[in-house]
Amino acid sequence: MGTPIIMGGNGLVTLEGIVDKPRVFVTSDLHLDHTNIIQYCNRPFSDTRHMNQILVENWNATVGRDDTVYFLGDMSYGMKARSADYWLEKLHGNVIFIRGNHDRLEKFRAYNSFFLDYEGVEFYMAHTPRGAPRHWQGWILHGHKHNNQPLEYPFFNRENRTINVSVELTGYRPVDLDGIVEKIKAEDAP
Repeated sequence: MGTPIIMGGNGLVTLEGIVDKPRVFVTSDLHLDHTNIIQYCNRPFSDTRHMNQILVENWNATVGRDDTVYFLGDMSYGMKARSADYWLEKLHGNVIFIRGNHDRLEKFRAYNSFFLDYEGVEFYMAHTPRGAPRHWQGWILHGHKHNNQPLEYPFFNRENRTINVSVELTGYRPVDLDGIVEKIKAEDAP
């Protein structure tokens, strides 16, 4: 099968490089195997097994095998929870793992925080929104707060320059970083 083409205003335009371009996603706080999170965060799942199934399906339906995912911590939790390593082997994408307060990893590398300049926007990524460098002027991508402090930590807080990507605020799936950058740039435009 050849490269798809569309007709543009000036002739033929190929979609090569657009269709196949790996994407970049960000997400946090899956809390797989964590029974109490369903009630604690009012998650719409009947039980832990159902939650695990839907979260993995949503991730894999959103993320391609060549995409990159910045995961901002808390993959799984609980006395009988399987390790983050177990779950990472089931999830699509190249995962850059930023450790949360509940993570156990044996095989995969994890960071405590991560700095990223993406499409001209600077991000500090960490599990919690606290801890950015003292005079940080960029955006803070975080999780940890779930949907429990919606006024202080909504999905997008322009005043504090924070973006809460806990799954409860993102439709229980990873969020495309290009969309986040578009939102930031659209609101920064004069």
